[in-house]
Amino acid sequence: MFDIEKQTIDVVKKTAPAVVSIVISKLMPQVKQMALKPDFKAHGQFGIPLPEVPLEDDKKPHGNHPIELPGHDHMVKVGGGSGFIVHPDGLILTNKHVVYETDAEYMVLLNDEREFPAKVLSRDPINDVAVLKIEASNLPIVKIGNSDTIELGQTVIAIGNALGLFTNTVSKGIVSGLGRKISASLGQEGVIENLRHVIQTDVAINQGNSGGPLVNLEGEVVGINTAIIFGAQNIGFALPINWAKRDLDDLVRLGRIIRPYIGLRYVMLDKELKEKYSLAIDYGALVIKDHMPASKAVVPGSPADHAGIKENDIILEINGEKLTEKQELADVVEQHQVGDEITLTVLRGKETLTTKTRLEERK
Repeated sequence: MFDIEKQTIDVVKKTAPAVVSIVISKLMPQVKQMALKPDFKAHGQFGIPLPEVPLEDDKKPHGNHPIELPGHDHMVKVGGGSGFIVHPDGLILTNKHVVYETDAEYMVLLNDEREFPAKVLSRDPINDVAVLKIEASNLPIVKIGNSDTIELGQTVIAIGNALGLFTNTVSKGIVSGLGRKISASLGQEGVIENLRHVIQTDVAINQGNSGGPLVNLEGEVVGINTAIIFGAQNIGFALPINWAKRDLDDLVRLGRIIRPYIGLRYVMLDKELKEKYSLAIDYGALVIKDHMPASKAVVPGSPADHAGIKENDIILEINGEKLTEKQELADVVEQHQVGDEITLTVLRGKETLTTKTRLEERK
């Protein structure tokens, strides 16, 4: 057996016991409806009698008219995803979009087929990361790696619950790109989240694999499988595991995930946008609202609002650090802590302004 093959098998054996399936269920109303004929008793499917409903004389059915009979709300499986155990006492990492529905219930199925109800401890307000908790102990855990050391062409392995049907499905490939920027949909409400610095791979990532680990040949988790491009082949994306490390650290130390917040929407400028909109510069963050109906470029009462930032301003620098496509406004903000005071250099029309504000905690 080739060394690389044996290494792959060993990694899967080591990691798979800590990979879990996440089942999503929601309470759905059940309405029983059927056509009644005069003088016939109603019976539901499979010969189960439906409850008789008293009717006023002028509302009694005549002929084949449908009548609604009371049913009962019941839990229905509406989706599934993957996750992996990072603490023996039941802490599980997954994608935020897997557990995005706040009115849903979540069940975790372990590799040994035990099932546990799960509580969502946190949903990262910026990144597609969430942490679950189940009441169990002495669980197998994954080994967390360092996503900053990933290189192009590096071999990686994805493990997850493919299509919500096939647990511990294993796929293998390479890192195809680094530092990618994509937009992904969260839940069923049309909410779009922009993900930055994600890892592109050619590993087969199917629906249901979301939230599962991306592992290197040392058996270390370096990413969380998060997205695919429909209609494309061999293009998948994973979040760097270092993002989740910070979430876990916040949870352990502070009991919640804490992220600095400035409160504005923007698009990063480049040469193409400079030409398209006849702008004076080709760098910086143009403050502009998005396509959503109630969108605002600057959130009222936010740190950006307190700093006097207005729509169509271009933020050139934060604390003297130039904002570019490779060093976005959000990247620089996330390098700071809640409560830090920052200095913004702003271009408004032809005038360059300097203003200060204090970062708040994102709710």
